[in-house]
Amino acid sequence: RLGFLPGTLTDKIDPYLRPLYDALNEMMDPEIVPRLMATGTIEVAPLAYMRGRTLNDSFVVLDEAQNTTPEQMKMFLTRLGFGTKMVVTGDITQVDLPQGSSGLRLVTRVLDGIDDIHFSRLTSDDVVRHTLVGRIVDAYSEYDEKRTAQRFEREQAAEFANRAERRGAQRPGPRDRMPKRGLS
Repeated sequence: RLGFLPGTLTDKIDPYLRPLYDALNEMMDPEIVPRLMATGTIEVAPLAYMRGRTLNDSFVVLDEAQNTTPEQMKMFLTRLGFGTKMVVTGDITQVDLPQGSSGLRLVTRVLDGIDDIHFSRLTSDDVVRHTLVGRIVDAYSEYDEKRTAQRFEREQAAEFANRAERRGAQRPGPRDRMPKRGLS
């Protein structure tokens, strides 16, 4: 999906990776990061370039995983090699894919309960940005919960109406139960 943007692969993906570079520069000396990348100690690659690879003796991070498809998530997770740890991060409330078909949302259902796979769910208490961001997260959560409850109520009402309609179609009406009177 990078299309025909001018420049090298690095030029094309740099804008998408800016948050990752910012985090690396916060955690490490900003002068060391380019050297570690040049030597391959730190590698940044688009998800599409993972196919066919086995990642041995590595620490691998898949960031913004809420925007992976289920197929991309499976492909990524099956790159796991010996001596490797994987961390998958994302926010299922920020899915940009059509119909919300997130690989991250699915993987929490598919792999939950498998030994050596763990999920951590963060809340507004875990926000490390401005304190207002935590309140924004809470407000959206409350809105989503209300919307989900309303959708559930509408679905229940529709199901009830459908059942009543089916029962009505199966039972004879009052006219059908009346004895037929003939003219004598």
